[in-house]
Amino acid sequence: MIPLTIFFIFFLFINPSIESNISISITPTVLSKSGDSVQIQWSGVDSPSDLDWLGIYSPPDSHNDHFIGYVFLTRSPTWQSGSGSISFPLVNLRSNYSFRIFRWSRSEINPRHQDHDHNPLPGTKHLLASSQELAFESGRGPEQIHLAFTDNEDEMRVMFVTGDAKETYVKYGESEDKLDGVALARVRRYEREHMCDSPANETIGWRDPGYIHDGIMTNLKKGVRYYYQVGSDGGGWSITHSFVSRNNDSDETIAFLFGDMGTATPYSTFRRTQDESILTMKWILRDVEALGDKPAFVSHIGDISYARGYAWLWDNFFAQIEPVASKVAYHVCIGNHEYDWPLQPWRPDWAAYGKDGGGECGVPYSLRFNMPGNSSEPTGTEAPETRNLYYSFDMGVVHFVYISTETNFLPGSSQYNFLKHDLESVNRRKTPFVVIQGHRPMYTTSNENRDLPLKRQMLEHLEHLLVNSKVTLALWGHVHRYERFCALNNFTCISNGHKGENGTVHVVIGMAGEDWQSIWQPRPNHPDMPIFPQPKHSLYRGGEFGYTRLVATREKLVLSYVGNHDGKVHDMVEILASGEVVDDTGDTSGVNDAKDGNQVVKSSLSWYVEGASVLLIGAITGYTISFITHGRKKSETKNEWTPVKTEER
Repeated sequence: MIPLTIFFIFFLFINPSIESNISISITPTVLSKSGDSVQIQWSGVDSPSDLDWLGIYSPPDSHNDHFIGYVFLTRSPTWQSGSGSISFPLVNLRSNYSFRIFRWSRSEINPRHQDHDHNPLPGTKHLLASSQELAFESGRGPEQIHLAFTDNEDEMRVMFVTGDAKETYVKYGESEDKLDGVALARVRRYEREHMCDSPANETIGWRDPGYIHDGIMTNLKKGVRYYYQVGSDGGGWSITHSFVSRNNDSDETIAFLFGDMGTATPYSTFRRTQDESILTMKWILRDVEALGDKPAFVSHIGDISYARGYAWLWDNFFAQIEPVASKVAYHVCIGNHEYDWPLQPWRPDWAAYGKDGGGECGVPYSLRFNMPGNSSEPTGTEAPETRNLYYSFDMGVVHFVYISTETNFLPGSSQYNFLKHDLESVNRRKTPFVVIQGHRPMYTTSNENRDLPLKRQMLEHLEHLLVNSKVTLALWGHVHRYERFCALNNFTCISNGHKGENGTVHVVIGMAGEDWQSIWQPRPNHPDMPIFPQPKHSLYRGGEFGYTRLVATREKLVLSYVGNHDGKVHDMVEILASGEVVDDTGDTSGVNDAKDGNQVVKSSLSWYVEGASVLLIGAITGYTISFITHGRKKSETKNEWTPVKTEER
């Protein structure tokens, strides 16, 4: 056996950059679940620099350059002493973590080694210290739990992730103490070779996604609260969650809708993450908790996690939404950041389909979600077909339709045929309101010229389907702002029913998290200033992050815009079952401009929220509260450079 001292000398010889007097330790060494925090402590750093940094690694033996994230030691208030500590929450990636401290100097900044905001990524040439491994407790049950409707009203789908392919089950029932319904979950996964390009299929971006389990709870009564657990005796069971089943006989519909949310991380990484997503989930959780025993669902219309080829961001996303998505169905449609890449099979020359998908080409999106319907498109590779593209379902008095703006929607395509048939088949006596949703907008006054050819195709080929079928509301993302239009037909405001004319109210709701924003259409002689007043068909525009609440009865549909900065309503539109738009001015009695800052509209949901909001904010637990506490990333480098926000959509 080699004596320990000889081994240590040999280790230093082959690792000359490691300083033997530096210590690094972690507490605890085992975390219970995603969202729990680890504390990293260090001492003995000689001549500390404001560019000394901590790398976060999973798997723990990853190459030095393949960190999943980093923080500068300056986050600790005592860093200048050569000692300090940093705490932050972590997500279970089904592999252990390790942490490494590096020294990096300004002379070593590599202008070609940047994050996607063109900030230099820290260098790994000088390793100072490495920690022991951090593990997650086994037997705690599945994670990343999220619900979805199926094609059958009396069912609810639940999906979750584990580290192996062993059988798992869903136990459910009307009583928390009597989960007598049992369903076997189907299991599937995707592999590295299914990704179409880098970084998604490279070591720097690829991480094992785990096993995705999919179970269906059946024979549910209408509008009843059900309790459920997922897991197995061998692998452990989740905590007990609950939801209220769908009731299409109800005369009320409630939904929370937004696009372009993303996820937050408590560390910097290769991609910009979306801190505002924390508040979006916080306020929606408040609203969901305040509903009591009323069913509702969430609609996220494209640009889901913004992982863009960095797999661990999908895990962060699902951990972040679980407090909401385990209580209500979480529905999605595909966006450019899930799908787009030059190798995709449908790339018309008029569409601005670039490299936004990071080489994922729709694979994680297609397998991590399972939406109603059976829509799919071939990938042209060995990867599974792209799914969850277009579908519809009824929820109370509203018929909801989802479409894909990233795949073929032209006449003759499967999607066009679906949309035409679906809209023509709606029973307006049963669902007097129809809401269509897709990612890229048909209407926007954003100065985003790259999508003009695509918008022209949508206007030419799809708008007549909406107008002829008297679609009530069209919701879009992609532009990271809120904008509400009048009822439109070919850029003309329509008074629905007047002289037999019909139009659809369009609203852009891509303001849930992504912080890059294009400007509004500029003035010809002042390109840095927007045209004011805005075009007449644009009734309300706002740059505040937030989400929308939809509350519909048999008589009217109310869509409210809630700002993340205060959790209050800042715009509202009411649409009667006849199609008449009652309030579309953006600033009427009881409605103030978003800049006012006062209490604005009391929507039909306010009776749930007003009395409960203070209590419920304090009750938000788990991963969400961890991120609220730790997730706000500050400048790590004493303003040595200013982050640049690239044109990200």
